[in-house]
Amino acid sequence: MEELAEVPGLGGCLSALSEAELTQASALVKAGQADIFAAWPPAGQADEEKRAFFEQARTLDANYPGGLAQYISISNARKLLDAATKGENSLDGWSPSVPSTGVDLAVGSDACCLLERRGLEEVAACCFVIPAGGLGERLGFNGVKFALPAEVTSGWCVLEVYAAYIRAFEALSSSRAGPCRLPLVIMASADTAEGIRRLLAEKSYFGLSESQVTILLQEKVAALADSSARLAMETLYKIATKPHGHGDVHFLLHSSGLLERWLAEGRRWVYFFQDTNTLYLGTLLSTLGVSATQELEVNSVAMPRRAKEAVGAIAKLTHVDGRSIVVNVEARWRTTSWSLCSSPQGTMRATPMGQTASHPTRGTRTVSFSRCLSM
Repeated sequence: MEELAEVPGLGGCLSALSEAELTQASALVKAGQADIFAAWPPAGQADEEKRAFFEQARTLDANYPGGLAQYISISNARKLLDAATKGENSLDGWSPSVPSTGVDLAVGSDACCLLERRGLEEVAACCFVIPAGGLGERLGFNGVKFALPAEVTSGWCVLEVYAAYIRAFEALSSSRAGPCRLPLVIMASADTAEGIRRLLAEKSYFGLSESQVTILLQEKVAALADSSARLAMETLYKIATKPHGHGDVHFLLHSSGLLERWLAEGRRWVYFFQDTNTLYLGTLLSTLGVSATQELEVNSVAMPRRAKEAVGAIAKLTHVDGRSIVVNVEARWRTTSWSLCSSPQGTMRATPMGQTASHPTRGTRTVSFSRCLSM
């Protein structure tokens, strides 16, 4: 650790640091974070605060795939910040088009009913996952979005409607193939975890068994101070943090061991949806039917969008080197030059798609998708 002795501020603290703390300090220095130690006093002063710093750094390191160094390295944050500073567009070289594959289902049609019956055969092998890390402030609601009233007739809240659907799927499956219990996973954040737990407890889990509901806590990630990817410091010994994205749900499902458990139980499908729209589950059975019939690994559900509507759209992107992908493109990345159809407005337009791979967009028109575990 001789190189650490030359780091301003840190060099005078080495004698008070454990082996694990020295290793962490070395990793941070190699990641270009030596400046955060510059004002540290020597060993014997503020030692407890320094230990708290390294404890927080350990938590942040464990909460990101590849660790804290990977998060701020050239392959992640620093590369993205550098590209943003230069005004680079991550979609340069990609040309958009309307996907040619997919299934356009009319509700109530013979084809839709047939696929729903096929989905009913699969629903016992399904798991339900909801990212719910945000509060309802944008919607003018001071609380977790699960507690929002779904409609005025019954007064049911959003989570109550979701639970009723899950209980109905269980009853349908049980009547055909014996007892069925469908797991529900909610990814909460520090902002929403307490409110969600309180809502579930007050309403007796809306008729679900407490054991079938799992709450995974989405941890925050380190905030960055500038385009050089320097860690932002809340205090001399505390790294500033910020919420991360919905993609954390996949990391948490894996790191929690739930995926392995579900596979061992014979589960085959995961249905991802968000916490602000009670229409999602109305398409579950037909979505499962399409997924099973076509043996899909990822299947998205989309809806028609109006031209120039500020929501994400599913598009096929083809690169100049021949690569192609069908993916959800967020509204902020679209430009008027992206003409995907003969619309007189000349903007992207998505139609209902079945065989597509995408990530959920935010807002009331969120794309939901089911995913096969047996990849």
